[in-house]
Amino acid sequence: MTIQRSFFYLCTLVVLGFLIVQVRSGLDRRWDAGQRLDPPSQPIPRSLFGLHMHHLTDTTPWPKVRFGTWRLWDAYAAWPNVEPRKAQWDFSRVDQYLSLAESHGVEVLLPLGLSPTWASARPTEHSGYGPGNAAEPAHSSDWQDYVRQVAMRYRGRVHAYEIWNEPNLPDFFSGRPETMLELARQAYQILKQVDGSVIVVSPSATGAAGVEWLDRYLKLGGGASSDVIGFHFYVTPGAPEAMVDLARKVKTVMAVNRVADKPLWNTESGWLIENRLSKVHPRAGSFSRVLTLDEASAYVARCYLLNWALGISRFYFYSWDSEIGGLTEEDGKTLKPPSAAYAEIENWLVGARMISCVSDKEDTWTCEVERAGHHGWVVWNPGHTIEFKIPAAWPVARLKDLAGNAHSLGSHSIVSIGPSPLLFESQAL
Repeated sequence: MTIQRSFFYLCTLVVLGFLIVQVRSGLDRRWDAGQRLDPPSQPIPRSLFGLHMHHLTDTTPWPKVRFGTWRLWDAYAAWPNVEPRKAQWDFSRVDQYLSLAESHGVEVLLPLGLSPTWASARPTEHSGYGPGNAAEPAHSSDWQDYVRQVAMRYRGRVHAYEIWNEPNLPDFFSGRPETMLELARQAYQILKQVDGSVIVVSPSATGAAGVEWLDRYLKLGGGASSDVIGFHFYVTPGAPEAMVDLARKVKTVMAVNRVADKPLWNTESGWLIENRLSKVHPRAGSFSRVLTLDEASAYVARCYLLNWALGISRFYFYSWDSEIGGLTEEDGKTLKPPSAAYAEIENWLVGARMISCVSDKEDTWTCEVERAGHHGWVVWNPGHTIEFKIPAAWPVARLKDLAGNAHSLGSHSIVSIGPSPLLFESQAL
């Protein structure tokens, strides 16, 4: 082979290699513009669907939606409520809650903090609740006695306890992570002594700032006193898709601290949601935006889709009957459209397996689900409305919206997609 021909072949190979790299790079850039989540392989359990309810024994009737678990926060069930004075116990409300939950086949998650004023290390200190409630107990014996009383009373009935709510915020906990760790160790030991089968959830930090708190807590050894890592994936005023980045940061912290094998629960998230019967006003900071009813319906569904796709095995929406962020009107009785979205996404997901959940460069999300051999695809675009071409490989005949309406596709191959997820299916999942 002559030098000239060798040079020609070499140049040809270089050019071909450059073109291949460019094409592959373009494909990679297109893919990198989107996201690929890795959902668990098992069927989606009803326990993914959690709620908060505040006035159930007063004005709120039992919800008309199916859900699997109920977190008793802001439900007058914390330590200051059950032991308002030392050794004077009032379990009447929690007893009612347990009876209602059991009659509906719903599991309860019981948070243990705050501190009653009489037991507080700083009884006059401001908190988000009563004076001194955010401080640690002055005497650990009071905390231990409280945990033991609760554990003994509800042995075999309460199967999951959460150590504390949002310990990275001074309104909820004004002590140090080291102090919280000691409270968690004591509670974990007592709870397991009374009932070794109970699930103990770590103190649930919140928001982007909570990642640093969680990292410090786990570095101190907090994972040893936790069966589950709890976190509050608040991303307000942003959209549910912001949870993707936050969840990845939390999972990185878990991996670095060698607790990646523990389940991750989102024990509280929500937004301000408009009412039709009363006015909801925006607040300072992250709650500066009030969702419309249509936005809230879409957010509820996308939250559950994304939480499961991110490997978060429980999500307790906040809340059912909140006056400012509820799925009902302020009266706790009149249903708002987001409650229908909650019911519909539960119907789409529970018992199904999520095969994949990805977004493309246009930020259009597609989550494939399967139940009993039948496949469906949930599609949405959080930012704008697009004309979506149904892939030829999808054997779909109809679509469903979050109001539960089914629409025949007929010969249509292009559908308008927007922030509200739509389910494409060949037949009912």
